[in-house]
Amino acid sequence: MSILEEIFANKRSEVARQRQTATLAEVQTLAENTPPAEDFVATLLRARPRPALIAEVKLASPSRGQLAADTDPLELAETYQSNGAAAVSVLTNERYFGGHLDHLRAISRRFPGLPLLRKDFILDPYQLYEARAAGAAAVLLIASALPRTLLHELHNICYELGMAALVEVHSSEDLQAALSFTPKLIGINNRNLNDFSVDMNITRDLRPQIPSEVCVVSESGIRTSDEVAYLGGLGVDAVLVGEALVAAPDVAAKVRELTMVSETAGRKLFERH
Repeated sequence: MSILEEIFANKRSEVARQRQTATLAEVQTLAENTPPAEDFVATLLRARPRPALIAEVKLASPSRGQLAADTDPLELAETYQSNGAAAVSVLTNERYFGGHLDHLRAISRRFPGLPLLRKDFILDPYQLYEARAAGAAAVLLIASALPRTLLHELHNICYELGMAALVEVHSSEDLQAALSFTPKLIGINNRNLNDFSVDMNITRDLRPQIPSEVCVVSESGIRTSDEVAYLGGLGVDAVLVGEALVAAPDVAAKVRELTMVSETAGRKLFERH
């Protein structure tokens, strides 16, 4: 069993336990009574011509272990927002990433206008209602881990709830599955979730296969302003960065570095590649 399969198996058990605490009808009611979400895609596109930064609250990972064990998620989100991040991704997986849905709830309450992405291993509509009730404006859907019919169903429920679905792909096969239902937002993950290796060429190879009207996010392995500029030159609309921010000696300075990328710099780096 791969680590991804293990994580999803654990998540199925977790969702089953959550249903014993609050029924689907109860979380649906909570979601319906939550104030409307920020327009996640429009927020990202407003950063053009620079790639928008989705800064991630990520306290641990299976490959790196603890990243920021003593970090307060609220303080981290505030640092991200006040230094130029367009949106914040909140990892809510507890066992493998040190996150919690309460982190998302707390950040949403403290910063009601901040577009938030629930980053987790979504496999059940129940989790979408949880996310909306907790204040999420978007959720992550991993194309490689979900049957196409379920991926389509979850995508549709997201938009019924007024949330965006960041449909994550890592291969041409994933991308074809995603494009079959005309998504507005696609994430290209440079990390292979089976062995956790990272290859930035994944974005380079997949970006030309995505229609221009789709908002495109590059994810994983992004650490420098040069890399952000390069990705901007490829036509990427946003970057999702976690470890490079959380582990930075000066988080605020790192956020500013990754958001102040010129269009000219991106074009020059793209031409060199």
